[in-house]
This record gives sequence, C-alpha cells and structure tokens, in this order.
Amino acid sequence: MHDPPLILAVDDVPENLEIVVVRLAAHGYRIITAGDGEEGLAKARSELPDLILLDIMMPKLDGVAVLRELKRDDSLGFIPVILLTAKADRTDVVAGLDAGADDYLTKPFDQAALVARVRSMLRIKSLHDLTQTQARKLAEQTRELAAFNATLERRVVDQVGEIERMGRLKRFLSPQIADLIAASDEAKGLLESHRREVSVLFCDLRGFTAFTELAEPEEVMRVLKDYHETLGALIDRYEATLERFAGDGMLILFNDPLPCEKHTERAVRMALDMMEAIAARAKVWRKLGHELGFGIGVASGYATLGRIGFERRFDYSAVGSVTNLASRLCDEAKSGEIVIAARAYHALDEGLFLARALEPMTLKGFRRPIEAYQILGLAEDAAPTRSAG
Repeated sequence: MHDPPLILAVDDVPENLEIVVVRLAAHGYRIITAGDGEEGLAKARSELPDLILLDIMMPKLDGVAVLRELKRDDSLGFIPVILLTAKADRTDVVAGLDAGADDYLTKPFDQAALVARVRSMLRIKSLHDLTQTQARKLAEQTRELAAFNATLERRVVDQVGEIERMGRLKRFLSPQIADLIAASDEAKGLLESHRREVSVLFCDLRGFTAFTELAEPEEVMRVLKDYHETLGALIDRYEATLERFAGDGMLILFNDPLPCEKHTERAVRMALDMMEAIAARAKVWRKLGHELGFGIGVASGYATLGRIGFERRFDYSAVGSVTNLASRLCDEAKSGEIVIAARAYHALDEGLFLARALEPMTLKGFRRPIEAYQILGLAEDAAPTRSAG
C-alpha cells in the first residue's frame, strides 16, 4: 500500500500554515511546513515532497527566489508548485509563473478550490512520474536490447567465421579430421600420436606420367579435378579419411581417427565402387584422347597415427609398414585390378567377395614374399549390399 502524497507548505504566517494543514490533512494528505524561504528550500531538498504550496511574500528568500532555486536543482526532479499570494497583483502572479510555478491561489482561498488545485497538481505529478518510470524502463530495455544485439552480432560473426574456417579446413583435410580440430579438447586428443589397427587403400592412375608429358598443363589439371571429385564423393560416402594425395596417388585410411566396424570390408567395398566410377570416367577421357587406367592396393595392420608438422601447418599422418604395403600392392595392380594383402583378405567375412589368389610377390622394402589376392567383385549373395551402409 502506497503512502499518501507528501505536501510541503511554505509560509511565514503560522495561521496560514495551520489552515493549510487542517484542510489538507482532512483529505488524507501528509503535510510538512516551513516558516520561510530558506527553510522551505532545505526541506524541499531533504524530503522531496510530491507538491509544494509556496507563499510569495516571505523574509530571507521570497517565493519567486525559492522557485528559481528549485527549478535549477536537477536532483529534485519534477515537483509541482502552487503559489499562494495575499494580493491579486498580476505582477506577482506573472513573475511566479515565469519562474516555473504550475498554478496559483489568492488568499484568502476557498477550501474547495485549494483541494481541487492540489488534486489536479498531484494527478499531473503522478502522470509525470509514471511517464518517467516508463521512460527509464524503455531506456533500460533499449540498452538491454542493444547489448543483446551486440552479443548476437558477435556470435553470428564468430559462427560465420567458424563456418568459413571449417569450410577451408574441409577443403584441405578430411571432414573427420577438420571436425576433430574444431571439437572439444577431449576430442582433439584423438589427433595425438597413437597406435591402432587400420585398413589402408592406395590408388593411382595408370599411364598418368606419359599423359602429363604429352598433354597441356590445363588439360592435366582438368583430368585431375575430375578424378579427385569422382573419388572424393566416394571417400565421403564411406566415411574414410584421406591421409594424403600427391598428383594422381591417394592414400586413404579406415578406422582412424574415428573407429568404424568392419573397416577392411568397408575399404574393399569402396575400392569396388571406385573402380566402377573411374571406369566410367575413363571412357570420357578416352574420347578426349587420354588413355588412363586405374589400380588399387589394400592392406590392413597396425600403424602409428597422429598430427605431424609445425605451428603454421599440420597434417594428419599414418606411419608404418601397412601404408607402404598398400602402396606397393597398388604398384603391382594392373589397370582395373584391386590387389589386397592376405592378412586383409582373411579379415573379410568368408564368401563375401569373389577373389583369386596371386603368386607371392617380392616387394621393395619387404624381405619376405607377400601373399596377396585380386578382388574380382562381390559374391552373388552379397550383391544387394554394395553400399557402405
């Protein structure tokens, strides 16, 4: 429940103050009084009344002087002032209104007129206070909205920057590696050096060196772009990791940095899809006068994997004989062939793929002959499950 309005009555005649107190107190108002202008000014500043009834003719400071001081003091806010004058001299009234008074009454004043003027001024004060409160709330909401918009704008800029950064990362790194780089510190631990069993696929074009010697550089780049885009779509679909590519050669990992089930089977399925896709592209290249074949090597085994490089340039790499083996098997593969190491082949579910055993191979960097198989395709009962799933 709100307290009744507080009214300050300032007059140097005690009888006049008594009349004001009695008449207004009867209507429930709280009244404080002052006997001269200086006291009235002091009480106005200390009590902050809702309304001031101010006599004009007073010692020390007259009403007009007090009024001017009140209106100059910004700390008082808006306090309506009704002048009380014993004379009907228009000069006093005009001077008071010019100094900032809101209304006036001539003494002796009628009780009904006094109460009506007081109520009118208090309504104005109430509306002014409400407007000021609403204005403050509006200003506060405006500041909050501006701060929110600024925060939102920063977030949008940060998110756009992150999206652009991720876009650049994914153009140079596999999506899995790029996502890990942008992920939490815990996820980034997967990029640190570790050992894991992986399946490795190495592929390259046949006749590419001769092609580069005869074709114009622009044509070489067009064929490479077509080749990379064709295989890149399959690498993404099978959720493989492109460890590196150099010209027409690609080294692709399965089961790292993110693990996947039956990674060797996934590698062989992708190899079959790659062979089919490049065979279709080779027909187009042949029409342009380019004779290019395609071979693939697949191996599985343990490798050491992790981030290598320096501050301004990092790569994700696999180190171990398994990557060399896949590369050497690819070298042995004729155009249109997929050659897989025996260990990787025996990791496949029996009867899933058609294959034929090859003669043991003597490969550079390996002291013992390497047993291998040629993947011919999917077995008939596995044909409906060609996709990576």
